[in-house]
Amino acid sequence: MSGPAGDDNRVVELAGGARGAAGVRDRLTRPLRDLRISVMDRCNFRCPYCMPEDQYHKDFSFLKTSERLSFEEILRLTQIFAGLGVRKLRITGGEPLLRPNLADLIGDLSRVAGIDDVALTTNGMLLAQHAAALKAAGLSRVTVSLDSLDEKVFAAMSGGRGSPERVLEGIAEAINAGLDPVKVNTVVIRGTNDAGVLDLIERFRGTGVIVRFIEYMDVGTINHWKRADTVPSRDLVQRIGERWPLRAVDSNYHGEVASRYAFEDGQGEVGFVSSVTEPFCGTCTRARLSSDGQLFTCLFAARGTSLKVLLRSGASDAELREAITGVWRQREDRYSELRAKLRGDTGKVEMYYIGG
Repeated sequence: MSGPAGDDNRVVELAGGARGAAGVRDRLTRPLRDLRISVMDRCNFRCPYCMPEDQYHKDFSFLKTSERLSFEEILRLTQIFAGLGVRKLRITGGEPLLRPNLADLIGDLSRVAGIDDVALTTNGMLLAQHAAALKAAGLSRVTVSLDSLDEKVFAAMSGGRGSPERVLEGIAEAINAGLDPVKVNTVVIRGTNDAGVLDLIERFRGTGVIVRFIEYMDVGTINHWKRADTVPSRDLVQRIGERWPLRAVDSNYHGEVASRYAFEDGQGEVGFVSSVTEPFCGTCTRARLSSDGQLFTCLFAARGTSLKVLLRSGASDAELREAITGVWRQREDRYSELRAKLRGDTGKVEMYYIGG
């Protein structure tokens, strides 16, 4: 890979379609284009690979309301990030729909100059009642986590919370509201839910919903990940292709994490996120903001930088911009490419805290 960009880190043309705007690049010359904003550290599921019940029990101390960033603080930071080249926002959690009045924030964020796309990732349990309001506020797209259509498998993977029927209702309401496209994310764990892959495809083929299968990976420190539990995407491509012939198609944009395959019969497409077997660190343009204002430069980061402290100590926009720029310019994360060498490191932030 090439080395750091020039002294002022300004570029004429930036990957991802920044329309020639000034931007900032990291040590591996990757621009800052996407910001994932966690608005809530709590969740109404207890998925074993993310927030297991034995760790996050009823007495667990989540953040207090005053400890989370306010909507005004999130909006201010987003405006600064947009000035640095961010064009796409994704609202995450925990479960973001647990945050009261979330549509108000979506409305404000969708009007920030330079922001082209505002998306949301949710477990879908509360989506049916919020989909129309979110769309009206300016939400562009929604991604719903759904690991199985089988009730018993779903219960095992959600910690006994929710139901696939309720999630499917949320997906239906999202479609009715005009959120397009609706995507379904499925974390595939060998021996747990991999037998249901074809069922998910069959359920959504021809509906416009795009199913994306995510390789189970070692996010955080508490899911006891073993490489043997990961089902390589290439195996799923082969299995699905034997039932419904597939052809590879180009990515929608630079840095898209999912490899895309279209069904030969025209009944839609399927995606594969292969962080373990086919790392895509080299094109990663994503920063992450936790609900308490920590800026992380990688899903597998060990630590973040507190922007909340700066916000609440009276920092100017220029000072916040300088802090964010400084963090991004020092960024050299590529954990997935180095996974085999770094497996002894147990200091990674947990996924529920910064979103997937």
